[in-house]
Amino acid sequence: MQAPDFWNDADKSQNYVKELNTLKNIINEYKELETEFNDVEVLLEMGYESNDPELIPEVKEALDIFTEHFDKVRLSTLLSGEYDKKNAILTLHAGAGGTESCDWASMLCRMYQRYAEKNGFSCEMIDFLEGEEAGFKSVTLEIKGENAYGYLKSEHGVHRLVRISPFNAAGKRQTSFVSCDVMPDIDEEINIEIDDKDLRIDTYHSSGAGGQHINKTSSAIRITHLPTGIVVQCQNERSQFQNKDKAMQMLKAKLYLMKQEENEAKESGIRGESKDINFGSQIRSYVLQPYTMVKDNRTGCEIGNADAVLDGGIQPLINAYLKWLATGKDKKEN
Repeated sequence: MQAPDFWNDADKSQNYVKELNTLKNIINEYKELETEFNDVEVLLEMGYESNDPELIPEVKEALDIFTEHFDKVRLSTLLSGEYDKKNAILTLHAGAGGTESCDWASMLCRMYQRYAEKNGFSCEMIDFLEGEEAGFKSVTLEIKGENAYGYLKSEHGVHRLVRISPFNAAGKRQTSFVSCDVMPDIDEEINIEIDDKDLRIDTYHSSGAGGQHINKTSSAIRITHLPTGIVVQCQNERSQFQNKDKAMQMLKAKLYLMKQEENEAKESGIRGESKDINFGSQIRSYVLQPYTMVKDNRTGCEIGNADAVLDGGIQPLINAYLKWLATGKDKKEN
């Protein structure tokens, strides 16, 4: 018997296997949730029959486990966007403020790396430009995992930091801004025509600490799409050709999403809350002095433990965003 055509195509067969594994994971997660629910029911029945107050902590623990798992599964049902299941490419750009903003960009970079680690995602730095004294002027992370883009799309926008500056000898309070751009890693071929005349392609040496780690050839690629001003760059691949292919893939994804957003804006007559990014419309504020708090300006979600958030604990903020997005509200109702 001849094998189906899709098995003869490596990319297609890989996608089918990936989709099959995703469906298996969904089924297994539902079965685990069902088992946890049954465990709670059994413990409750035992408690009623024996009238034993010592079972209360055990019932509470089982109920907490079930509730946490249930909320996770419920939130995953909100990830219904076309590209929510894709990997995410996240780029940070330091705003006005020099060294302070560059340092803030490095803090956010670590926050997303820690978030990826805690959630079983892989995270790879595919491009970066170091600040003159500290941190990054820009840095791009590729975060791979199921629903990575669906969760991290909440981070698209401007992030504001208020703290006592470690770079200010007078110890003054400083406000810094970093913009975060998030797009799905669309690996399949995107049917977008790009005229070579519209592109400016620059090569440069990959960044590094020097010595044997620095790239001796100009293998890093920066592509500028002149009509839109979109800039993408990659330096992590082994060769200039691989870097160029990855950068072109990123450019096509950005152009595709831009076109989609324009069409949606025309149909609805409005422009989405994260379409226009500037340093006067932050989506989230991180305050470290004179008190500690992280507040999302879209959802109103507040977390008092700012250190935990900066250590990767952004899931409550993401959850609040997904719930807020599902309601279609423009503002949080207090």
